[in-house]
Amino acid sequence: MTSVTQSEIETTVQTALLRHGAGKFSAAEVARAVARAEATGNRICGLYYLESYCLQLRSGRVRGNVRPVVSKPRPAAIYVDAKMGFSQPAFAQGLAPALDAAREYGLASLAIGHAHTCTSLGYFTEQIAQAGLIGIGFTNASPIVAPPGGKARVIGTNPIAFSVPDGEGGLAMQFDQSTTTVALGKITMAKAAGERIPKGWALDVHGQPTEDPEAALGGTLVSMGGYKGWGFGLMAELLAAGMTGGVLSHDVKPLKASEGPPHDLGQYYLLIDPSASDDFSNRVIMLSSLVGADEGGRLPGQNREIADPVTVDPTAWVQALNLAAQDI
Repeated sequence: MTSVTQSEIETTVQTALLRHGAGKFSAAEVARAVARAEATGNRICGLYYLESYCLQLRSGRVRGNVRPVVSKPRPAAIYVDAKMGFSQPAFAQGLAPALDAAREYGLASLAIGHAHTCTSLGYFTEQIAQAGLIGIGFTNASPIVAPPGGKARVIGTNPIAFSVPDGEGGLAMQFDQSTTTVALGKITMAKAAGERIPKGWALDVHGQPTEDPEAALGGTLVSMGGYKGWGFGLMAELLAAGMTGGVLSHDVKPLKASEGPPHDLGQYYLLIDPSASDDFSNRVIMLSSLVGADEGGRLPGQNREIADPVTVDPTAWVQALNLAAQDI
């Protein structure tokens, strides 16, 4: 493995994106997200995505120099049209007015429409929590999940993220998870490494359980908890597409494919001001204490370490350096 600083990752990624056609603001926001993903050990959403970003910038599948447009259709509803660009700069433009609305009304929504995949949804809800509010996020993705008992791909892995502030600018709790048993990136990384996958992750094209990642990629992923996870996936689908103007998962081509139409995805966030309840902070403390009383128990996201320097995959780092050095 290779050790580099967060700053080195951010600078290298930003340079690579600029060289392939991204504007300065978009490149800076995406680079910050990639560096954060690597620093938290979320490699699936880090350098792993950089090559596809660059290729899609070149092909026009993502538009790197557009400026997101922010509007306010309702007093507590903020909408950002990403203009088929990256989701990170769109969120950055919409966050401040959404925070203001939530503080004024106790609850607000932030809808990002016509955007590229956001990769790590928790990266965004964490920013809401760092501002002192509860953040809940939903998004959809390219189709890889069939209804329980079915074979036809209908929805994506459709993550849900939930971040709770600790009152001091940090996190009391956070989870960011797909509504499938495992994220799609775990399958693709297993295939690249020549590894088998655990039974229960995926089904082959015939609807049979498989441990072969290639067969899984040709088949479907399994919803976590069967019908329960399927229901949460459908909820994320309707909120992410229906409340943002984005497309359904069924109409999205594979996210990392270099050619094809823009992702045109949506991300939908709820921002809740916990100060609307006199009891919320106390309940967080009580719950944390109860969980921590069990040896090894903790709330998800609690005591998370942010690495700097960061240990990165050497192959991914060399690729990033090469992308940053390319003379387009």
